[in-house]
Amino acid sequence: MLNVTVLVSGGGTNLQAVLDAVDSGKIQNARVAAVISNNPGAYALERAKKHQIPAYCVSPKAYGTREAFHKALLDTLRDTEADLVVLAGCLVVIPDSIIREYRGRMINIHPSLIPSFCGTGYYGLKVHEEALKRGVKVTGATVHYVDEGTDTGPILLQKAVEVKPGDTPEILQRRVMEEAEWVLLPQAIHMIANGRITE
Repeated sequence: MLNVTVLVSGGGTNLQAVLDAVDSGKIQNARVAAVISNNPGAYALERAKKHQIPAYCVSPKAYGTREAFHKALLDTLRDTEADLVVLAGCLVVIPDSIIREYRGRMINIHPSLIPSFCGTGYYGLKVHEEALKRGVKVTGATVHYVDEGTDTGPILLQKAVEVKPGDTPEILQRRVMEEAEWVLLPQAIHMIANGRITE
């Protein structure tokens, strides 16, 4: 059984998709062992509690230095005995110390078809605003391994989503979540848990 620890900063819709996929059997041989958020107000922590999953808040505001925060985050990850770390809307820049420890065992979901609209500053609605500004006809989501760059690690899965006339960033964000993110992330976890994917 693969122990999955999910890192999330906000509402946790991707976390919910993973929990639902575990409950329905779409994800086999894996369980969400813990949820960690940098944000004490993240609704994702409530989602974890409703599923009787240990939920931790490791907020940078609680530590005097960035180094102390990074150490606390790494210590918490170790405590959860994570086999796989999943970044699901996690707005913390993951330090090299954690990337080194979990290399090949940490994945991220990004709401575009990498290499488009990714890298530093591209998160949340900004990704969809830029896609619409550029006039692309197709966008989507990507699951990739995490390395020292921002959205630069090896790609596992991608799924395209049509951009429709009249789309606003909010409408497009919702469609990318429903049609791509909530499909790809559970699929990637299932594949890793069942040995169907290697970096």
